[in-house]
Amino acid sequence: MIKKFIFIYIFIFSAHLWSQISPQSKKVTSSFFPDYEELENITPGLKKKKGYTNYSELMIFINNLVDQNPDLVQLQFIGESQKGKKIPLLILNNQNNRPKIKVWMQGGLHGNEPASTEGMLYVLDKIINDNNYTYLLDKIELRIVPMANIDGYLKQSRYAANGLDLNRDQTKLVAKESIVLKQAFSDFNPDVGLDFHEYRPYRKDFAQLSNFGITALYDAMFLNSGNLNVPENLRILTDTLFVENARQELDKYNFNHHSYISTRKVAGEIHFNQGSTNARSSATNFALTNTISTLLEIRGVGIGKTAFKRRVYITSLIAFSYLRSSYNNLELIKNAIKKANLDNKDIVVTSSKSVYKDTIEAIDLDTNKIIDLEVTIRDGLKAKPDIVRKRPNAYLIDADQRFIVDKLKTLGVKVDSLLNAQEFTIETYKVTDYQRASKKYEKVNVQTIKTILSNKNILFPKGTYKVSMKQRRSNIIAEVLEPESPNSFVSFGILKTEKNKILPIYRLSN
Repeated sequence: MIKKFIFIYIFIFSAHLWSQISPQSKKVTSSFFPDYEELENITPGLKKKKGYTNYSELMIFINNLVDQNPDLVQLQFIGESQKGKKIPLLILNNQNNRPKIKVWMQGGLHGNEPASTEGMLYVLDKIINDNNYTYLLDKIELRIVPMANIDGYLKQSRYAANGLDLNRDQTKLVAKESIVLKQAFSDFNPDVGLDFHEYRPYRKDFAQLSNFGITALYDAMFLNSGNLNVPENLRILTDTLFVENARQELDKYNFNHHSYISTRKVAGEIHFNQGSTNARSSATNFALTNTISTLLEIRGVGIGKTAFKRRVYITSLIAFSYLRSSYNNLELIKNAIKKANLDNKDIVVTSSKSVYKDTIEAIDLDTNKIIDLEVTIRDGLKAKPDIVRKRPNAYLIDADQRFIVDKLKTLGVKVDSLLNAQEFTIETYKVTDYQRASKKYEKVNVQTIKTILSNKNILFPKGTYKVSMKQRRSNIIAEVLEPESPNSFVSFGILKTEKNKILPIYRLSN
């Protein structure tokens, strides 16, 4: 008992030092995570013993690539960080005029996950300078944002300069970086979208598991969406083609992998969340635009440069696996997205995760051995619908709601305006129950509401916004406009309301 208490104390006391000092013993590293020394030192962060690629090194590195390969790669700046740093986007295209799969990759959305940025730089160099990879551009147009959260990255902080988590800001779009990143993504309109991250293998919750605590075993974890509004054919294709091919690639090198899991406390008990249904983060947000989407979590936060080459190499392995899957399955992917765009199923406004007991593997820190650990899983990949509504043909939005319409447009949604006054039979939302969180979440007071729908004939004036559901991004439209959705404009307080109020959003079903 004393032994375990000391271990928990060390976990808590050392938390603020984890960016500088690794809690991982050399024994754990040598036994389970030896570095991948074969990796070439071709990026700035790989060339130095301490620290990671800084902004000036980043710009020198990518400018050299552009200067030496002007026919293959272009540099654009999509906007600026909150502290005025220009955010670079690399466009890779060999201009052969053949049909291509559009692939989007980003790293460094969380500033304390350096292997994601380093991995993107490694991929850039290889695909430009190594013929073993350059051929992929015959069928792929690739865009890469290597350092999405520059301000956070430069101080090795998860958060943007204003304290926001950019991967909880994908629908409310409050942070400056979120807006320009999403606009660039929407303008590109990719077929495949990847967001590279790292995860923390030493968590406070882990100190309470087994006899003397555990650490995570998995080199890589795949977070693809279980959101029921993502067309089923895309969810299946993502898992059975893209994720499966990447899993097989990792198996060749004996790298451990799993669907993404993270801990949370439920009634004092440690549960493991698996998968995602939340549009506030990239994996589901991308997927709701009918894009093949995965967020990758590589084992690395809080352990400094321990096994850094291993982490960068795994990032690149997965990136190139997804590129090869795209290259080899162009028609299959294009047809799957076309089918998804025609999907007309009911809207799942809210859902619940399946909860069950299962076994995961972990490293026991007392014995330094891999153990099977029975845990409670809350599985977003096996979500069950709660509130379900018929899919409308369109939504109407009052003309004075330009603020939320601008966010829709940033999400890539096509929005029209009535040229003349017009009468419609619509459904209104009346708020019947309202709760506003007193404590802010990501700079907003979350609103939790219930509504009742009523049919009415209303004469809408010229300038009223009309958002057709006959478009590729129809699923993200429903996610942000259906008010009870946990990631909607109403839920995040972007559209403020109160009990008994009629919302300025309407459902048009004919």
